[in-house]
Amino acid sequence: MKFIVSSSALLKQLQHINGVINANTVLPILEDFLFEIQKNKLTVVATDLETVMKVQLDVEAKENGKVCIPARILIDSLKNISDQPLTFTIDKNFGVEITSDNGKYKVMGENPDNFPKEPAADDTSSFTISSSALITAINKTLFAVSNDDLRPAMTGVFFEMDKKGLQCVATDAHRLVRYKRKDVSCPKTDSLIVPKKPLNLLKSALPGNEDNVTVSYNSNHLFVQHGTMQMSCRLIDARFPDYKVVIPSDNPYKLMLNRNDFQSALRRVSIFSNKSTNQVVLNIQGSELQLAAQDVDFSFEGNERMKCQYDGEDLAIAFNARFLIEMLNASESEEIKIELSTPTKAGIIKPTEQDENEELLMLVMPLMLNS
Repeated sequence: MKFIVSSSALLKQLQHINGVINANTVLPILEDFLFEIQKNKLTVVATDLETVMKVQLDVEAKENGKVCIPARILIDSLKNISDQPLTFTIDKNFGVEITSDNGKYKVMGENPDNFPKEPAADDTSSFTISSSALITAINKTLFAVSNDDLRPAMTGVFFEMDKKGLQCVATDAHRLVRYKRKDVSCPKTDSLIVPKKPLNLLKSALPGNEDNVTVSYNSNHLFVQHGTMQMSCRLIDARFPDYKVVIPSDNPYKLMLNRNDFQSALRRVSIFSNKSTNQVVLNIQGSELQLAAQDVDFSFEGNERMKCQYDGEDLAIAFNARFLIEMLNASESEEIKIELSTPTKAGIIKPTEQDENEELLMLVMPLMLNS
């Protein structure tokens, strides 16, 4: 089998799917890309048994065939070859010879029959969403996903679909993010939990434009297709916690702040906080907010004050500063509104300006005040 392909085009496509491959895999064949040629089209597949990604590109080839090529050495060599046509020649023992303008490189491939089969897309329901909307939904929720493997349901993003829109929810029990899109119509009311890794891969492989992305799913797998790139992943088989009961319906006190100023102040003050809790106390009185952090073990202390608009009784409430900083990153509006009630009840953060088709709500649990 022999084919000719542009080195830069091949590298670009391989970099989209290279993230699927784990560094230390159980099966050596999972360290390979599967190359398959059919009618001048090259399909390259990467998998870690849970997630499968594949890309397609045009090549010159006289015959069909397939081979597995070790991923790392192929990517490393392509990064160092200038843009030119490369000729791949594969012998019957799966030895791969790559010929460039002034070089020849050999690598031992593997039998493609041993490569894991990808899941079949049977009985799927599907909807389309713009590429930028899907990336936004991932970016605004992924940071709040839990890393606790003992609670598998929280280690992914919960997608809720219906005819009116799409809602994505993520929580790690300390904070919760709910992001709604009203410009997406799904065929039926349904829900599923998508793991963190494939979502991370998707946001780097998809372009941030208005291209349509087709999302299909059945009871076990999610399938995403954009142009020549396809991804499928196993869904998390667990029950997502009933997050609606956690969101307080009436937080009477409203605090309005400039997002950038608040985030910068949190970054400065949190340097002096206890490293295990990152606790920063917000002391709100009238139109002034005081931020205070301390680490008693090292006698560190940081205090700042800033102007705010506040409607409510004087209040002192403590939060994990790292959580607040990450949540403020997910908001794009210049000002944010924080809804509060008591020092022991969750605070709700909302951007003051939102696109008419989207709605973002973030909830953060308070920490115990060190009295």
